[in-house]
Amino acid sequence: MARSDGSSYFRRSALVWMLVVTLSLSFFTWTVFWPQDVPYSSLGPLGALAKHLVDYHYPVLYYGWFLTWLIHLFEALFALKVCSDKGIDSTSTRLLWFAQTFLFGFASLGLLVKYKPDGRPKRQ
Repeated sequence: MARSDGSSYFRRSALVWMLVVTLSLSFFTWTVFWPQDVPYSSLGPLGALAKHLVDYHYPVLYYGWFLTWLIHLFEALFALKVCSDKGIDSTSTRLLWFAQTFLFGFASLGLLVKYKPDGRPKRQ
């Protein structure tokens, strides 16, 4: 748990968000890199939408996949700045925030942004 000075504050994202993001990005990766292996007919409306996007808008999916990870990278770098701003100095804790934010995006970054270290004035 976090020390009282807040220099090693870390909270894990909610399991639900971790599951949603992991499944979503996994399905996105599957449709972009192995679209021939996706069982579209077994996935109902999601399969129909994915099939349509693969058939008619594949470049958007392909470049969108890279853009998604680029956005996650920028969120993770922003998490490092927020850690500095909030006085989280532990290198291992900052690395945890970076990795978690890179993998789960706003599901992690939101927890860090909401954190109010003791002794710092709260913005209104």
